[in-house]
Amino acid sequence: MIKANRRRLYSVLGSAVRAIVIVSICFVILRPVLVKLVSSFMLERDLYDQTVKWIPRSFTLENYRNMFIHMHYTEAFPRTALFAVGIALLQLASCTLVGYGFARFRFWGSNLLFGLVIFTLVVPPQIIILPLYLNLRFFTVWGLIPEPGIDLLGSYWPFILMGISGTGFNNGLFIFIMRQFFKGMPRELEEAAYIDGANPLQTFLRVMLPGAKPALVIVFLFATVWMYNDYFFTLMFMRSGNLLAHRLDIAAHNYAHSIGAFFTGQYISLLNNTGMILFITPLLVLYILMQRYFVESVERTGIIG
Repeated sequence: MIKANRRRLYSVLGSAVRAIVIVSICFVILRPVLVKLVSSFMLERDLYDQTVKWIPRSFTLENYRNMFIHMHYTEAFPRTALFAVGIALLQLASCTLVGYGFARFRFWGSNLLFGLVIFTLVVPPQIIILPLYLNLRFFTVWGLIPEPGIDLLGSYWPFILMGISGTGFNNGLFIFIMRQFFKGMPRELEEAAYIDGANPLQTFLRVMLPGAKPALVIVFLFATVWMYNDYFFTLMFMRSGNLLAHRLDIAAHNYAHSIGAFFTGQYISLLNNTGMILFITPLLVLYILMQRYFVESVERTGIIG
């Protein structure tokens, strides 16, 4: 009896310690979001009130109204969502094909090429941004178009071409995920399809692809979120800055200019916090709607990979 009570006590203490650790980690992760959320409902004078910590003394929705207007949210959000989803679909298609090729076909230099794909994960994008920028500024299709080539900057073509070719942002990771997933699928499925007279492309489309839904969901969600959040490449290649991330960057200054006022750094920070909440809200809604599929996909990908 004493040993049983002691084991029960140790079990309760262990559960309590785990709970405290998990809650602490969650608080550290969520605290910046909570701070931004709370401050988005404050007036500027609440920032200087020492008695205000988590509950605003002067609750207001004016910050949301002003940022919604000056971020051009009704125009920028649909454009950003369509851009992120469209490019994510292109990356999904190209990375799935490449990953399947690495997983199922053996050819000279395949291991070396896959090693180079993995190497792209550790190469900072700033290292290749200059040659990539010049290549897109003077695009000659490997010499097929006479110099000085075509200027693709200021359009969606840089992202379309990188998405189709599997060289876009974090595409090395997507290729790795798809390769590992296809490599873990039974070869008997392909052999049965070949016996029935299917060629490799038909086998891929009709047999292997339907079974890869968990990995497809993971890659599509990651690609969509990263393209939605991207600021560096979109500002570098598109110039215009019509996407939501770019609108957020200048919304507070546009608001000050529109009313002819001078905003303090603290108030601009408050407005930026409000804009960030508006910016991440669609991602939170997407996660809530796709949570079950996302968790199942992560588990399946981890088990098979």
